[in-house]
Amino acid sequence: MPTESLEMNGDADRNGEAEVPLRRRFRRLQGPEGPQGPLNMNHYANKKSAAESMLDVALLMANASQLKAVLEQGPDFTFYVVLITLISISLVLQILVGVLLIFIVKWNLNDESMHYRLNFLENVVTSFVFIIVVVNVFVTAFGVQQPKTYG
Repeated sequence: MPTESLEMNGDADRNGEAEVPLRRRFRRLQGPEGPQGPLNMNHYANKKSAAESMLDVALLMANASQLKAVLEQGPDFTFYVVLITLISISLVLQILVGVLLIFIVKWNLNDESMHYRLNFLENVVTSFVFIIVVVNVFVTAFGVQQPKTYG
């Protein structure tokens, strides 16, 4: 069975021929600098942190909605205390991650004296995000149902 050689962001080399040149706007950068100059790591890191913050805000809104639904069901709900605790842990960790991301964005990546601190903070944020995901899996598993309305 013949294998196909596929190139990411380019055309496939199916006939064993030389690589088909990519269209102009999709050409790979030659060497460390491209037509726009070197990659600005601060700009890249800031965009990455902004994207993480937007996802954090979306999850924060979802957790607030879940907390409202649990509170509306009242203490008679089977998993009331468990869900209140898990959602509260998730909310606190999300706020903490948001604050840490603000610090990460503010520091200059080009300052080598800050690399250890930035690396440590990135690892802390990643750990907190993992814990938030696990906590939210349990929130989903215990189920937040909307209160039944009788009318």
